[in-house]
Amino acid sequence: MTSTASFPVFGTTAVLVVTDEALLDGARAIADAELAAVDLACSRFRPDSELSRLNRTPGALTPVSELFAALVAEALRAAELTDGDVDPTCARALVSAGYDRDFGELKAAGPEQPVAAGPVPGWRSVLLDPVIPAVRLADGAQLDLGATAKAWTADRCAGRIAAELGCGALVSLGGDVAVAGPPPGDGWRVRVTDDHAAPADAPGQTVTITSGGLATSSTTVRAWTAGRRAMHHIIDPRTGEPARSAWRTVSVAAATCTDANIASTAAIIRSEAAPAWLAGSGLPARLVRHDGTVQTTPGWPADPASE
Repeated sequence: MTSTASFPVFGTTAVLVVTDEALLDGARAIADAELAAVDLACSRFRPDSELSRLNRTPGALTPVSELFAALVAEALRAAELTDGDVDPTCARALVSAGYDRDFGELKAAGPEQPVAAGPVPGWRSVLLDPVIPAVRLADGAQLDLGATAKAWTADRCAGRIAAELGCGALVSLGGDVAVAGPPPGDGWRVRVTDDHAAPADAPGQTVTITSGGLATSSTTVRAWTAGRRAMHHIIDPRTGEPARSAWRTVSVAAATCTDANIASTAAIIRSEAAPAWLAGSGLPARLVRHDGTVQTTPGWPADPASE
């Protein structure tokens, strides 16, 4: 019998499910340790994080932990895979858009008129030496690892739980879902919606996965208004502005949650070009336009509710 725990983390909600209820406490302890370590490594809103310290020392080769180096390496891999569409040097652009504090505080305070950001410095301005390990930021770059760190952490948590406890595990961090180990007999059922916290009757689709990961990127959840302008957290590196996309939400299934999230984020930025790119990459996806119209790519299951 599966057992579930839900708890706040990273300004969102974590959901942990294991296939053996007797192992839930042990799984939670593993997840808590991983989540705390990642938060200390790369939170943009903690002055004592490694990311904050690095952003305060532009141009200097800064020694970092192996964990932080792995997170930076994943962000650079995402940028290379997407030809720079998913770029980690968007920290200044996010601040310019008003996202300069934890999202809960941002919504409560109501940011002022956004400042024009311009193109981001670009991922090639991030120099990672994996041997020391150390990172140097050139050309005025500042890092935000939000596009990859949450999904990477979901993969890491699920993998550790399955390996150390010998059970099946599902870890969802704000709707970025990773599974590992033997699944339940009928697989892992996941509700795909604009907002992972929406009620069960909200528009969406329930799908089943047995391995890998599923991620959703949306312009409707981490969204705010600044100076009467609608803003969200997915930055187009070419403009430094929130992406103006044909899609309000994109969900992708892939071999890992990280790869799914890289693809779903890039799809928002690529707009009308996204379906062909996802199909060509062999990635099943569900894309939702602003009017609620749904388009899918090969491999994504049909929705019985729409038939």
